[in-house]
Amino acid sequence: MKILVIGPSWVGDMMMSQSLYRTLKAEHPDAVIDVMAPAWCRPLLSRMPEVNQALAMPLGHGALEIGERRRLGKALRASGYDRAYVLPNSFKSALVPFFAGIKRRVGWRGEMRYGLLNDLRKLDKAAFPLMVERYVALGYDTPVVSAQQLPQPLLWPQLSVDDQEKIETAAQFQLSADRPIIGFCPGAEFGPAKRWPHYHYAALAQQLINDGYQVVLFGSAKDRPTGDEIIAALPDDLHSHCRNLAGDTQLEQAVILLAHCCAVVSNDSGLMHIAAALNRPLVALYGPSSPDFTPPLAKQARIIRLITGYHKVRKGDAGHGYHQSLIDIQPARVHQELTGLLSQSQEVRCTS
Repeated sequence: MKILVIGPSWVGDMMMSQSLYRTLKAEHPDAVIDVMAPAWCRPLLSRMPEVNQALAMPLGHGALEIGERRRLGKALRASGYDRAYVLPNSFKSALVPFFAGIKRRVGWRGEMRYGLLNDLRKLDKAAFPLMVERYVALGYDTPVVSAQQLPQPLLWPQLSVDDQEKIETAAQFQLSADRPIIGFCPGAEFGPAKRWPHYHYAALAQQLINDGYQVVLFGSAKDRPTGDEIIAALPDDLHSHCRNLAGDTQLEQAVILLAHCCAVVSNDSGLMHIAAALNRPLVALYGPSSPDFTPPLAKQARIIRLITGYHKVRKGDAGHGYHQSLIDIQPARVHQELTGLLSQSQEVRCTS
């Protein structure tokens, strides 16, 4: 069976979609799964053993361009796909499988996609409270009406990185082999309200460095100023043990280096979901956004959140645009959770 998946366009969603691919392979062991997604997703998809190949979606997020989607679909006809699974809920995301003439096209109803999808399922959001459950439910031939009907445990995302890659990439970035690494992911996609304050990250970094660790900061180029603020808040003699790699790594390198960390502290972000899929001991810090829909999917993850509900804010009322609920999470609390995770880890030692 040849399967085409139209994948999501966000890092966290792409990570959670791996649970569908794992489910499809469990249901159909001989299935060949190709995933069409933005080109930047390739480093993630290449580390999912269930995925045969990543097909680049050349159209930007939000672009309709029906003519180009028709061309893409017709170009796929020769591939002979038996099924398509459309994960985004938009009208336009269902066009390529339709134009490709794929016989069975599966997805949630979304934006009135009658005709474009011919295995159209109606989503009861209350019955599937987690996004990962909604993805997995599509993988069964008989429609599943609630998360309680899904086989347990769910097959959570798992990225594959080998030890030699970790060693070589750490050496490439001249990370010390003398101190185990704690990774920080201090950025967030939608503004400072989802970020733990840089001064709290700095206080935690100081404690961890004094504990014998080195701290490495991960993120995109737009997260680099946040990383610089964290380092600037450290005593001068500790700067050499804290590296800001935000903007210096490609996504694939960041994945490998996160796998090299013996633990990770992260805001609610795509990198948080990557760290979870790498099975790193993880402390995830939540403020206005809620873990009720997209929590980190890992046994070694601990969530710290001091409020309830979902609050759609992108800039908090406190200094630097931070949200008070994240300011109230004290570094000592995070250090305590992190220390507990490290002591419970089944690894004999941190990867070095």
